[in-house]
Amino acid sequence: MKTTRSIFDIISEPNRRLILDLLRKKANSVNELVQLTGMSQPGVSKHLRILKEAGLVEVQSEAQKRVYYLCPLPLSEVDKWLEPYRNFWKDNLASLDEFLEKEEAED
Repeated sequence: MKTTRSIFDIISEPNRRLILDLLRKKANSVNELVQLTGMSQPGVSKHLRILKEAGLVEVQSEAQKRVYYLCPLPLSEVDKWLEPYRNFWKDNLASLDEFLEKEEAED
């Protein structure tokens, strides 16, 4: 079930970003995420539910625990939104580099 919340709303919450960062490194169970984040088990579970509804995480049962994995495809919306800003910074940094090289050559 997909949520009607915007991906930006979902990732604006710092604890959810922390969970995504941890899952980017490796899959984790709820208990592992509790230990790594310092949050309560109900808190971690709440954030995982929201992330799962948004399609940002998937869960698989392994033995007697549920392991969560990052599913980054929904983040493509954020990536598309950031593209013009990356180009802006790339162009501005290139201009700064040219200016600094010119200044260095004049010294």
